[in-house]
Amino acid sequence: MRFSLRALRYVVETADAGSVTEAAKRLNVSQPSISAALSQLEAELGVQIFVRHLAKGVTLSPAGQRLVNDARLLLNHARDFAQSAQSLGSTLHGEIVVGSFSTLATRFMPGLLSGFRERQPGISVKLEEGDQQEIIDGLVSGRTELALSYSFAVPDEIVGEKFCELPPYIVLSADHPLANRSSISLTEMRDEPFILLDLPHSRDYFASLFTASGIEPRISFRTRSFELIRGLIGNGQGYSIHNAVPRTTIGYDGSRVAVVPITEKLPATHVMALRLKRHALRPAVQTFADYARDAFAVGGQFAPGSIAPARIDAA
Repeated sequence: MRFSLRALRYVVETADAGSVTEAAKRLNVSQPSISAALSQLEAELGVQIFVRHLAKGVTLSPAGQRLVNDARLLLNHARDFAQSAQSLGSTLHGEIVVGSFSTLATRFMPGLLSGFRERQPGISVKLEEGDQQEIIDGLVSGRTELALSYSFAVPDEIVGEKFCELPPYIVLSADHPLANRSSISLTEMRDEPFILLDLPHSRDYFASLFTASGIEPRISFRTRSFELIRGLIGNGQGYSIHNAVPRTTIGYDGSRVAVVPITEKLPATHVMALRLKRHALRPAVQTFADYARDAFAVGGQFAPGSIAPARIDAA
């Protein structure tokens, strides 16, 4: 069986574009060239990669989806090989795509990306943010090769390395009567309005905390925006629970919040480096993973002792 990287590139671009015509425009090649390459590849593999829809483009077959996922990773390795061959003896080069759970991206990625660029200026990092399901989908599809996320609902085809634990904290208005306490029992908040970070799997984690405490939350507002929650809390609209809390207590609108530990010993979240089990990381991706591990290790910039939230008197 023989097929070229060019044919694989045509397949991936057609899958992303949703049509052969659009893929031809993006690649600046003729439409018949792409159509012929796709038909030849399907014949050699003995499977249908695309389902053709009259005047409505194409969609991937189940076999085609698996092929495209693997082809993305293979093309990344091929690109790395070409760049390495052109710069033998020099530092690592190339582009990597890293996924990150949205709240972890806000809290940790600015420092990680800045420090990594100083250490490895030849490696360009593209960041894709999302919720847990989007992170998993990105890894399985090959769009991302490494992701900083949680251990929620990780399928068997994904393997994870634990970087640290983030315990849950109560976030409430700086003017709240309990704001200056050294800790707060979750049961003390049973009658307060709760503002939920409404993301897949995250909402299940928060529900488990209330179940463990034997109370039912009074959910008053749901949103996918971490900063909107902080603003609502700062304006006295309720409280929330966060793990990856910022190092500042000032919201976008200038309102202030307090971040207080929970008295009960409740399950923490595990910050993980996730990757696809069946594929080894490219050298550039592995270098980023090693750098991130060091940042979270004892003595690193995100070591467990350095990520506690700021108190309400912090500027």
